[in-house]
Amino acid sequence: MSSELKLRDVTVGGRVWIAPMTGVSDLPFRRAASRLGAAYAATEMVACAEFSKGRPDVVRRAAVGEGLPLMVVQLVGRDPGHIANGARLAQAAGAQIIDLNFGCPAREVTGAQCGSALMREPDLACRLIESAISAVDVPVTVKMRLGWDEASKNAPDIAARAEALGVAAVTVHGRTRCQFYKGAADWSAVREVKQAVTIPVIVNGDIVDGDTARAALALSGADGVMVGRGVYGRPWIAAQLEAELAGGAFIAPDASARLTIALAHFRDALRFYGERLGLKVFRKHLASYVEQAPWPADPEARRQARGRLCRLESPAEVEYALIELWTDPERRQAA
Repeated sequence: MSSELKLRDVTVGGRVWIAPMTGVSDLPFRRAASRLGAAYAATEMVACAEFSKGRPDVVRRAAVGEGLPLMVVQLVGRDPGHIANGARLAQAAGAQIIDLNFGCPAREVTGAQCGSALMREPDLACRLIESAISAVDVPVTVKMRLGWDEASKNAPDIAARAEALGVAAVTVHGRTRCQFYKGAADWSAVREVKQAVTIPVIVNGDIVDGDTARAALALSGADGVMVGRGVYGRPWIAAQLEAELAGGAFIAPDASARLTIALAHFRDALRFYGERLGLKVFRKHLASYVEQAPWPADPEARRQARGRLCRLESPAEVEYALIELWTDPERRQAA
């Protein structure tokens, strides 16, 4: 299987994609992941209605930056006019792919009848697709779930209609909205979507390592995988899975390299947001880096280390504590 995927005239240089994640996939994170080999890393979900107003926090979520291998902006909304305007703004900012969110299960999103709530309104979903495609020249893709609930798994039908409208690829999370993240992702159910379309299909949900990536591809018949929560604290995961899917070996970053990765990511966040906001925003990543650190081995010691670092109030304190945690594990565990 090729390591590239073609979306109209855009080539994605890998079949392991990093999901758009609110509070996670901001520009500093995407730069870190790209430096470590990720071919595709989407922005945080961007609300079109607020994007059009130029709200600073929403514009930051759509920041495409420079030097990334691919610029992917994900949009969410339910008004065709807002979707069209958001798509135009994203393309003007440099987006090479526009992704539409029909999959977010969060109550604040579905409560506004957006995200996976659109699985209950396929006609409206199709109007949103038409609006985006007519507004831009770049490929438009869709991320969805299997359906709203067990009684309405309509992803194959929506995917087929999306392809007919000109969508370049679809990503399917192997759960319904009502499952949220409970239970196990049903990768085999994604096979029905693959059989309903000829465009690339990406399978998403519970993919955290080479074994799960291979199983997801085998059961779904999909063309690629999307990693969400599995990337926390491991921005190199896309390169690792690409290598493993190709049958090669991957040498994960050692302790010293992981420290360098975490510090570079942290400093980039401070530059992007400013010190005060950057420190606050980075805490989610900081907690994940500590969770994935080579030590402390004891779960309680790890929990205490995570809590201690995430309560620090200055960038210098965070850097010192990270270096201490990484370079002096015996004293750290004994503390």
